[in-house]
Amino acid sequence: MNRLLKLFADNRAANKAVRGQSRLVAAGDEATLYIYEAIVADDATAEWWGGVSAQSLAPQIRAITARTLHLRINSPGGDVFAAQAIAQAIRDTKARVVAHVDGYAASAATEIAIAADEIEIAEGGFFMIHNAWTLAVGNADDFAATVVLLNKVDDVLCSAYAVKCGKSKDEVKAWMDAETWFSAQEAVDAGLVDRIADGAKAKASAWNLAAYDQAPAPADADDAALQAHRDRQAQRLSVICRASPIV
Repeated sequence: MNRLLKLFADNRAANKAVRGQSRLVAAGDEATLYIYEAIVADDATAEWWGGVSAQSLAPQIRAITARTLHLRINSPGGDVFAAQAIAQAIRDTKARVVAHVDGYAASAATEIAIAADEIEIAEGGFFMIHNAWTLAVGNADDFAATVVLLNKVDDVLCSAYAVKCGKSKDEVKAWMDAETWFSAQEAVDAGLVDRIADGAKAKASAWNLAAYDQAPAPADADDAALQAHRDRQAQRLSVICRASPIV
């Protein structure tokens, strides 16, 4: 635990420049919500080391009066329950919601994406689904209870993906077991995404996804400065994925 606390502290200073990469922009009958960060539960966590806070974002989404909401996503995921809160706010809005995967929609970020009425993905983008992770402490009964909870979370997510893509839960669960990274065309073919965005190329992501087992290698890994930044982000993502309640 001391190592985790030190990692929090180190990254608090190292990542001030990349905080706040989510914002809501409204203009007339259209609103655009940018989720360009990891997903966290509350404002205190976001203030400490960055992230999209469900505590602040969900009420903002419910207050939208625009007819169309564009949901722009470039996120490595995060807290599954925070993502569910954001997704429910999206489903509750009366706006027509279009999700645009501008770079990555990984892990819990896909939970937000599939809450939209339709999803498009940039050419070169990725859409990743996997089984839930968590960190547990306690005795055998505590660990057994954690296994039960993780299985329930996986089943809920599997059902949601299956509804979106029209595939069987067995097929979707196999994708989750394998930590499947779908390219843009693969995501369309699987039915998880509706279309590839016309003329749109995936945005470069500063996230190092090494915390995931099957993540694709960055195309520009030879850029030393960017790679160093990605290494710092990998530490943040590791904390999100290993120390959050469930991701």
